[in-house]
Amino acid sequence: MNTPFDDDPLLRKPGRFARFRSNFLTGIVVIAPVALTMWLVWSVVGWIDGVVLPLVPKSFQPEPYLGINLRGVGLVFFFVFTVLIGWVAKGWIGRSLIRWGESLVLQMPVVRTIYSGVKQIAETVFSQADRSFEKACLVEYPRKGLWVIGFVSTEAKGEVAEKSQAGRLMGVFVPTTPNPTSGFLLFVPKDDIIELDMSVEQAAKLVISAGLVYPNGKDPTVPVEDNADA
Repeated sequence: MNTPFDDDPLLRKPGRFARFRSNFLTGIVVIAPVALTMWLVWSVVGWIDGVVLPLVPKSFQPEPYLGINLRGVGLVFFFVFTVLIGWVAKGWIGRSLIRWGESLVLQMPVVRTIYSGVKQIAETVFSQADRSFEKACLVEYPRKGLWVIGFVSTEAKGEVAEKSQAGRLMGVFVPTTPNPTSGFLLFVPKDDIIELDMSVEQAAKLVISAGLVYPNGKDPTVPVEDNADA
């Protein structure tokens, strides 16, 4: 006996192919992040091995003794070498050698420009490694009425703060989607910044997903109790 629901295509149960397609897409969503992460780590480690191992004497490499090529050995050598260089550079002899080497490099017209730029970038990045963005926020950009997510870095200082004549300015990094490592640095009056309760990591996920993934998958406008019941 047919029921009214059997004639309604919207109320029919999904077919076998639809269930198979749904399961396949769900599997892709689960596998893809893990597989891409493993592939990226494997590739980076292999690239480091390819660069470092040719510089290591054969007598120090484990392959002649074990008979197999262990991936990651070059990474270990690189780590140990970097730690030793850092330890030597902190001493008086190391600092003297570094100053002497830099004095030679700075006398070369083209090389000194490249070296100075790379050194400044490295010192800026690694000396600020313990610092991070303070808060996630909303700012109007690129015009009034359009809002973007930004990350508050620090208060503007020096010449920027003195010559802006716009009151207290805050540095705000506005990331792009889906690559949040690129973006724009804006100096925004503090009164024009709306700070968000979500963490910087949650805001980054929201940017990367193009607005599809909200913090913890919940609507921040709904009370916590209601979200828990949903």
